[in-house]
Amino acid sequence: MTLAIPRRTPTHVVTLNSRAPGSSVLVLAGLSLALLGLALLGPSAVASAAPTITLKTRALPIPGVAGTGNILGAGAAIQVQYTVSGTEYGGFPPPVTGLRYYAPAGAELHPRGFATCTPSAIEASGVERCPKQSLAGPKGSAGGVVSFGSERVHERVSVQPFFAPGGGLGFDVVGSTPVSIEMLATGSILGSSPPFGLELIGRVPLVETVPEALDASITEIDVKVGAAYRRGGQTISYVTLPKRCPRSGLPVKSEMTFLGGATAQATYAMPCPKG
Repeated sequence: MTLAIPRRTPTHVVTLNSRAPGSSVLVLAGLSLALLGLALLGPSAVASAAPTITLKTRALPIPGVAGTGNILGAGAAIQVQYTVSGTEYGGFPPPVTGLRYYAPAGAELHPRGFATCTPSAIEASGVERCPKQSLAGPKGSAGGVVSFGSERVHERVSVQPFFAPGGGLGFDVVGSTPVSIEMLATGSILGSSPPFGLELIGRVPLVETVPEALDASITEIDVKVGAAYRRGGQTISYVTLPKRCPRSGLPVKSEMTFLGGATAQATYAMPCPKG
């Protein structure tokens, strides 16, 4: 038996507020479920009260594009990995209701020139009908716990990032077993203060699987965002890494808010890319 959850309309997806969209930033995309975004020294301390989060990020080569990867000033696909822990909500962490992600200053975002796909088109036909050039990275994944009858069971979903109109990002989230889930998370980016260059702010909608049962809990996220195209003999990458790196590494920080008001935070010092 499989339960089905219809794809949410834009009024129910993650919304990230935009300010200074042309500023130099490092996009993460993280699941904006968001939404919602670099080999690390390892996770640092998180908020003392449960639930807790850990975060790993790294820069990878864009598949099929030479000269990209963990290189200062180069284009890259940015991998973001979260784990969420807690037992306050039926033995698992409470649902995530908000997300802030701060990425290091000095990186640049180049959204122009990429094809886009509208959320309405994906709702009607699925992300497979979008232009190939509108895909912002390979399919990622997320894991969590859903209510199936009176039981709490694990589920994995795929997360496909795509370029949305207006310079935004979107994430098509699809799961099939034991619950059929189709959701869209959309967002945009705003600038932040040094030592960060990006602040990603997301509202995460609650996912009800069975009426009056516990909502879905997120326990892990693994998403990559990064794409490139050729123009005039040059490679244009959606994200380029900073050209300089402080000795202490590139700072990254994330905060999550949970149902019931609990919060958790993690900070990282990303090792400097090679020159």
